[in-house]
Amino acid sequence: MKYNTIIFDLDGTLLNTLEDLADAVNYALKECGYPLRTTDEVRQFIGNGVKKLMERSTPENINEKDFEKCYQLFRSYYKDNSRIKTAPYKGVTDLLKVLKKQGIKTAVVTNKMDEAAQDVIKYYFGELIDITIGQREGIPTKPDPAGVNKAIESLASAKENCIFAGDSDVDILTGHNAGLLSIGVTWGYRGKELLLESGADFIAETPAEILEFIK
Repeated sequence: MKYNTIIFDLDGTLLNTLEDLADAVNYALKECGYPLRTTDEVRQFIGNGVKKLMERSTPENINEKDFEKCYQLFRSYYKDNSRIKTAPYKGVTDLLKVLKKQGIKTAVVTNKMDEAAQDVIKYYFGELIDITIGQREGIPTKPDPAGVNKAIESLASAKENCIFAGDSDVDILTGHNAGLLSIGVTWGYRGKELLLESGADFIAETPAEILEFIK
């Protein structure tokens, strides 16, 4: 088997986190007296980390002090409410079980806050993911390939045996920046057209199709 390592994005790829993220965004906005955002708006804002999510969600003319207050409210709320409506996408857990059984190494590299990423991975997937790297000090957010490179090094894998799977243009670019083939998954937050425009090497309509690709 050529590919023995799969690196996944998290939000929109393994887990549908949209409603919990939208609730956290709107909690912070409401507390600060700002207009609320629709779920579809939040969907489009996701992908470059939670700080960028809040930058896109707050009013354009907000000052730095007020933004920081709103951002910290989001972080605090989401830390305690990240598993209310979140759930794995259909077929994802089955895919991870098959990968584990076949000895294929797995990692998650996400722009989600590291603490929250570690929490939801452990809660929903247990030991099915070998390594999780979230947004943390010293590792630039995607599409910088630093997190992917760290995951590959930690797993003692060779790049030619790795692929990256995600639901957004940021993920496709991340994989390519790391020198990997990128799989675009269509069940997440962006859709097939954008993934193709972004240069996805392969499109997966279901989690099972990822398994077919690596075979």
